[in-house]
This record gives sequence, structure tokens and C-alpha cells, in this order.
Amino acid sequence: MQNNNIYKKPYRWVVLIVYIGVAALSQMLWLNFAPLISFIQEKYVVSEIMASSLLLVFPLMYVLLSLHSGAMIDRKGYKYAIALGSIISAVFSIVRIYDGSFYALLIGQIGISIGQPYIINGISKLVADWFGKEESAMATGLGTCGMLIGMALGMGLTPVVNNSIGFQNTMIVFAGISIVCTLAFVLLTKENQAQQSILSTSSSMKEFKILLQNKNLVTLFIIAFLALGFFNGLTTWLEPILKPNGINAEQAGMVGAYLILGGIIGSVIIPTISDKTKKRKPYLIFCCIAAIAILYPLCTYTALNTVYILSALMGFAFLPGYALLLAMCEEMAGIDKAGAATGLLMLAGNAGAVAVIVAMPIVNGDSGTWMNAIYLMLGLLALTLLLGMIFLKESFPAADEIIIKS
Repeated sequence: MQNNNIYKKPYRWVVLIVYIGVAALSQMLWLNFAPLISFIQEKYVVSEIMASSLLLVFPLMYVLLSLHSGAMIDRKGYKYAIALGSIISAVFSIVRIYDGSFYALLIGQIGISIGQPYIINGISKLVADWFGKEESAMATGLGTCGMLIGMALGMGLTPVVNNSIGFQNTMIVFAGISIVCTLAFVLLTKENQAQQSILSTSSSMKEFKILLQNKNLVTLFIIAFLALGFFNGLTTWLEPILKPNGINAEQAGMVGAYLILGGIIGSVIIPTISDKTKKRKPYLIFCCIAAIAILYPLCTYTALNTVYILSALMGFAFLPGYALLLAMCEEMAGIDKAGAATGLLMLAGNAGAVAVIVAMPIVNGDSGTWMNAIYLMLGLLALTLLLGMIFLKESFPAADEIIIKS
């Protein structure tokens, strides 16, 4: 049983806040160039595919490094891994200051993408170390809020700063923010002394083999593949999906902003309710049902204000599922294997992102519309709902003990 007294230290909020800072930063550095694709094409005379590679390297690198980062978190602790990822990101954010070559930007983005898995995969272990199970989904939700805030700032702030002070100075600003956030994490974070003995000493391959023997965790990984694949497909192709409805690029950007804003609010409220009621599965199912109900009208309605409202509702209802997945992953695996389990979860989710992003334009073919892609996303959500309702078991009671033992 957990000794809840060790989870009442006020310092846990300092640790969570500085983590939110570096998590937001990793997402912000990733999406700096999302609203600047046309600008990058014109400045460096590169194709749209080359310009978009500044973004696509992140899910690809996540697939390659997610397992290694998860194993490192379990073996050496989350502070070591998150600090390493933050330092790597800060160093390569400085590389981006040289704006004389497109390839300098690409090298910078590749370096930042290497650091990202070590930052993001640390959330489950950090929360399990500092917060009791009655607060775990809430704390994880706050961590994911940081990621969403970083996404919003990366997409919304970058073009404003770029127009105001120029491209190179914009890169200097973000490099400065990166250095400050990294120093704050390194200097202010410590691991909970009462939990420092809980470090995995087994080999990474043995850890992963044990985790994959748990059917409930495997179901969770498949759900992550489908659900994160759906979300990344939707956000990546949102502008062309909405274009036939008379919604222009700027308005589509606002639709994306409302989606993220709704997600920030939902990621605080729904995981907190989940903690209070000591249930995870019903809220995960709610997230999926709500997304199924909202998706088709969101992608087909022409009334802009209605689309804004639907987008905010989609974010509010669906994005908290990410925090719930992370909380359930830690509860099923136990704190000693939380890093490896989160690594597998994020590997599955990013693999789904790559697969769905590529599949959506393919299923459209030469139809001239995005209806086939919309049906694909509805199918992914329906399969997610089916898996959650029939095969996924509740994880909250299992948080009293470590289920998977080496």
C-alpha cells in the first residue's frame, strides 16, 4: 500500500511546475515552423515537403527513441532523463539561430526532436514519485496542459514575433527561453527522497518483454496508436479538410486554437473528476464517444462560429484522454516500470501519428474532397471505443500495488 504522507510535500508543486515549463518548451520548439511553412519555402527556396520536414522529424524520432528514453528513465531516474532531453533541446535551439542555411534549421530541429522523448516520457514517473494515486490523473493532466500551452504558443506566438523582430531574432528569443527553462528544471528539480530506492535494475529488453505480457497494457498501447493517430491526423490536415466548407487558412488556424484551448480546460477538469471518483475507464470511454459525436459536424459544417464551438468541445472532451492514458499506463505497470511503459505507449501513439498522417491523403485519392479521410478517422475512433469498452479493464484499484513484477 502507498504511504500517502510522502506525497504531501509542498515541493511537489515546484517539481511539477518546472516540468510543465520544459514540456511546454519541447512542444513550442517543435511547432515554431508550423505557421511559417510558406515563409520557409520562400526564404530558402525549398519545396513544401522539405519545409514540412522541420515538423515531421519529431514523430519519426519519437518512434526511434521512445523505448530507449523509457528504459533510461527507469534505470537512471526521471530527473536525469528529462534534464538530458532539455539540455539537448536547448543546445540545438541555439543552432537554429544561424539562419543562413535551411539545413542548419533542419539540424537544429533534428537535435530538438532527439531531446523530446526524454522530456515527455518522464511525466508518468515524475507524477508517480511526487503525487499519490488520488492526484495522479490531475497532476498528469496539468503536465499535458503544459504541452498544449506549448503547442498554442508555438503556433500562435511565432508568426507574431517573426513579423515584429525578424526571423533570426525570433530564433534567439526561443533559444533564450529554452536555456532559462532548462536551467530552472536542472536547478529546482529533485527526486522524492522517499521514492529514490524504486529504480529498475533489469535490462530494458526484459522490462519491455514483461510489459508486453500484460494484455491490459497491450490494449492500452493499441488504443494509443488509434487515438493519437486520429488526433495527429486531424490537426495535421485540418486546413484542407475545412477548406471545402469555405473556411480559409487563417480561420482554420483559429479552429485549431479553439481545439487546444478546449483541451487545456478539459485536461484540468476531467482528470480531476477521475481522481475524485476513483475511476479511469468511464472517462476514457466518454472522451471517445464525444469525439465520435463531434467529428463529422466539425469537419462538414460551414457556419464558422459553430465550427469554433465544436472545435472547443472536441478539445475539451477528447484531449483529457491523453492524461488518462498516461495515468492508466503508470497504474498498470507500477512505478518501477513506469518509464518503460510510457515509452511503449508513446512509441505506439507516435507510430499511429505517422501512419494516419500518411494514410489520410492516400485514402482520399483523386476524390477532391476529404470525406474518405473523415470516414477513416471515424473508423479509428469506433475501433478505439470498442477496445475500451470490451477489452480494457479499470486501472485505478491496481494503483495500490505494482502489478507487473520482474
